[in-house]
Amino acid sequence: MHLQRIAWTLSICLLFAISANPQTPSPRQSNPATQGSPPSHDPLVNGDAADVQQRMTRELAKKANLQRQATLKADTDKLLKLAVELKDSVDKSNENVLSLDVLKKAEEIEKLAHSVKDKMKGPV
Repeated sequence: MHLQRIAWTLSICLLFAISANPQTPSPRQSNPATQGSPPSHDPLVNGDAADVQQRMTRELAKKANLQRQATLKADTDKLLKLAVELKDSVDKSNENVLSLDVLKKAEEIEKLAHSVKDKMKGPV
């Protein structure tokens, strides 16, 4: 999951880097023959690039949220399974015996619960 978060972050950064204004003038800006000509119908010139960028950013965020939701569902299913297993183990034990398996399961549940909590908060 950590690698996916890094991949999404890099994708969004790359998207912003590609759509940023270049430092050098484009051939269209430096060509004196086109100055004074009628407005271009090129969508990138007319400001549609910002709309495309916003749409792509929203799509990336939507995909990331769907992936996060699927991971949360899988993690909570696993958390439920572990909790049921822990209850069964505790029910089988008595007040004088606490198995190492019970302690390991409790630690695993604790780690998974913290992970689920962090994922529910969303990207930082």
